[in-house]
Amino acid sequence: MASFSSRLRPGRGDVFLWKTGSACGHVDLQAEPKTMNDTLDTPLAWVNGSDAPELTTIDVGFMALTDAASLIIAATQGFAQPYGLNINLHRQSSWASLRDNLVNGELHAAHSLYGLVYAAQLGIGGPAKDMAVLMGLNQNGQSINLSRALQAQGVITPEALDRRTHQSGTKLTFAQTFPTGNHAMWLYYWLASQGIHPLQDVDSVVVPPPQMVEHLKAQRIDGFCVGEPWGASAVSQNLGFTLATTQAIWPDHPEKVLGCSLEFVERYPNTARALVMAVLEASRFIEQSPENRRSAAHMLSGSDYVNAPVEDIEGRLLGQYGDGLGNHWQDPHAVSFHRNGEVNMPYLSDGMWFMTQFRRWGLLREDPDYRDIARRVQQLALYRQAAEALNIPVPASAMRSSQLIDGKVWDGSDPVGYAHGFKLHALAPAAPASIDH
Repeated sequence: MASFSSRLRPGRGDVFLWKTGSACGHVDLQAEPKTMNDTLDTPLAWVNGSDAPELTTIDVGFMALTDAASLIIAATQGFAQPYGLNINLHRQSSWASLRDNLVNGELHAAHSLYGLVYAAQLGIGGPAKDMAVLMGLNQNGQSINLSRALQAQGVITPEALDRRTHQSGTKLTFAQTFPTGNHAMWLYYWLASQGIHPLQDVDSVVVPPPQMVEHLKAQRIDGFCVGEPWGASAVSQNLGFTLATTQAIWPDHPEKVLGCSLEFVERYPNTARALVMAVLEASRFIEQSPENRRSAAHMLSGSDYVNAPVEDIEGRLLGQYGDGLGNHWQDPHAVSFHRNGEVNMPYLSDGMWFMTQFRRWGLLREDPDYRDIARRVQQLALYRQAAEALNIPVPASAMRSSQLIDGKVWDGSDPVGYAHGFKLHALAPAAPASIDH
């Protein structure tokens, strides 16, 4: 397969061919995507036994983040067309908008937060909707940044932040990107690991990823947890510094997923499988060489996608970190899109972990059936079909074991005990039984 060109500088309206003979997808940021309901009555264009996708064009959402790379490249660089599929990309303004459009059927699938998918499944923050995780899109690659004002006060270590939080009468304000999202969970977990209660000792607000740096500049927030390139952007603009990366919280942690409704998978299984195969191929392609990562950074920088300087994207996409305090390192657990399929497996334990954190922080008043819900959401059989067709190894177990920053081991074997086993928490008691009058 041909290598990417290293000279791409995409901009609005530009069209590029990165692979020999590829056909680029079209990004229409103004057009309203057709709802899934508009396509439900479309006559099936396939015959029994055919692997051809039932839909030839689908609407897929994404946020302006580096970790949307594999989805964007699959849509625009000819990875979907061999499977009879055309992917129309629709950039979303916030995770809340993406969630609404996904749940309402205006998007068939999306670059999604793990926590967003499971919150919709459980009816947290809105009506419950049966959801599906088709595959993992990436691991690692988010960061927690603090303001230069805190740096000027000497708050440049976790210990100093702990002292500032508990010895000052004014609460610090931290931003994350969605109430049940990954960044909220990483921020809460990291703060708690440092002895800071995230729901009592500090204030937490929601800010869409592309707006984080402006909020920091306007001094509306003291810090944030967000996906790249916005952490790097705060450093490059000298507005803040990176105090922690999320891979330091949990090496090779689950991050974004390819999410959709269960209805989409059940009505269009061939389409869902074709989408997974296209994104798997794009994921593998990105990691074939550093040059491919660099060229991906150039494309992502375009105004139709992340709309940020390529310099803010490229370094951390290559694992090259500078924290804004003079420290530089090559991160061994930088953002990863494939790693021979290990990144893309929709592990049951990954989905279960987010539910344990919902319970820990009071978003769930009772313990759900963690494993049963994960089995319904994580589309293991479909993923296995897609991966095996591409000769991508599928891990033998749907559970994996990891040690997090606080020393706790998560392997999915005892989710109830895990959720209840933290010193700092906001566990809500079960609701009292109602009394009929």
